[in-house]
Amino acid sequence: MNDIVNGLGRAGAYGALGVVLLILGIVLVDALTPGKLGKQIWEERNRNAALLLSSALLGIGGIVFTSIWTTYDDFGKGLASTAAFGVLGLVMMAVAFLVVDLVTPGKLGATLVEAEPHPAVWVTASCNIAVSAIVSASIA
Repeated sequence: MNDIVNGLGRAGAYGALGVVLLILGIVLVDALTPGKLGKQIWEERNRNAALLLSSALLGIGGIVFTSIWTTYDDFGKGLASTAAFGVLGLVMMAVAFLVVDLVTPGKLGATLVEAEPHPAVWVTASCNIAVSAIVSASIA
């Protein structure tokens, strides 16, 4: 019975950390794009903004999953490494976003939240997933 209670406690801690990292991902994407992301997605039904946010959330989720899956035997060390790799993933996604913004015409953030579908959102979403895969591979 202790194993179940211990496992639930660990799962709750990792789950809470994962939710915090996902929230940070939402805040990051919102900061990199003009306007309010929630309004663009839920009220204006902006598919570009939804794809951009979805790719960031999937990327962070992948990093958190990999970090938990390969975690240390020491619970505290595993939790700390999951937090560290999650934050690293967020930072790397932001850096990649800024680099793509530098090498493309116009302001990427504004392009990605236009009402009309834009191919740049697919490039940026793919970049988020690629960064996530790179960070995840560095964990394993």
